[in-house]
Amino acid sequence: MVMGDKTVMTKLKHANGNHPLTENEKEIKINNAAVHYGRYMTALGFDWKNDPNSIDTPKRVAKAFVNDLASGVYNKPPKITAFENINGYDGIVFQGNITLHSFCSHHHLPFIGKAHVAYIPTADGRVIGLSKLNRIVEFYARRPQVQENLTMQIHDHVNEVCTDNIGVAVMVEANHMCACVRGVKHDATMKTAKLSNVFKNKSRVREEFYNFIRDLK
Repeated sequence: MVMGDKTVMTKLKHANGNHPLTENEKEIKINNAAVHYGRYMTALGFDWKNDPNSIDTPKRVAKAFVNDLASGVYNKPPKITAFENINGYDGIVFQGNITLHSFCSHHHLPFIGKAHVAYIPTADGRVIGLSKLNRIVEFYARRPQVQENLTMQIHDHVNEVCTDNIGVAVMVEANHMCACVRGVKHDATMKTAKLSNVFKNKSRVREEFYNFIRDLK
């Protein structure tokens, strides 16, 4: 089973969509964005054209957004192939401490943290490679985001790829620069979680998931 682009698009309703570009189209996007970012810097009163450290900043920023920070918007969704559970494994599949880099939709400041993802396949269901969980996290994180939405999008994607599962659990822990460098200016970690089926309804299974996370500390 391969996750279809149409299904992915439904997950991105509130995450700035997915608009895959060719390398040539990316270069055009970067050049256009650089012009506008230069105007933005000028509007703020930054004399960037006469500062040797800033003269190339508009192009640098535009490249960073298109190629890295918001690459999930401009790259095709990852192809996630699910395989038959030939060994009949029916325990928890857990991948923890998946590095996560994103930036908030509100202030376009980074939030950085970890994602923990788990699912339980049925003996005759389907499983995916652990690296694919990382790819799912990366795809949804690399765009203007809200952590609550990010958590749900990761959960829903895993739930649809791993057909016939009996539960999916996702926790995201992140530090938000919009709280650290502006506003209250406090360091804090935000935690969000989305659990379904047995992870939500059975306390023993839910506790096992959280114990896996605690063991990583």
